[in-house]
Amino acid sequence: MMRSMARAATTADAFNAVAEPRRRAILDVLAGGERPVNDLVQELGVTQPQMSKHLRVLREVGAVEVRGAGRQRLYSLNGPALKPIHDWVKTYERTWSERFELLDDVLHELKETE
Repeated sequence: MMRSMARAATTADAFNAVAEPRRRAILDVLAGGERPVNDLVQELGVTQPQMSKHLRVLREVGAVEVRGAGRQRLYSLNGPALKPIHDWVKTYERTWSERFELLDDVLHELKETE
């Protein structure tokens, strides 16, 4: 019998927050610079309430920051909050590089045999 483990809250850390594809899409857009909520809604094709929910999760883990500008709320990416994800992925970089080098060798050999 397999026991299921309780799932961590989406606001527990950046890993859980970015596990959702829409939140990753929001971060992708914000990587291009600060944006108002309405731009995010329009660009990503989600409703205002859905966007607010996703932005709240991203704010709670520190992945995005918000500032008021008149009646608008402008969101921007907070890169340092995503550093734990970068650090974790970086541990696999060597493995990927080695595999790509091996693939290059195989492709080179295939070209020579043609």
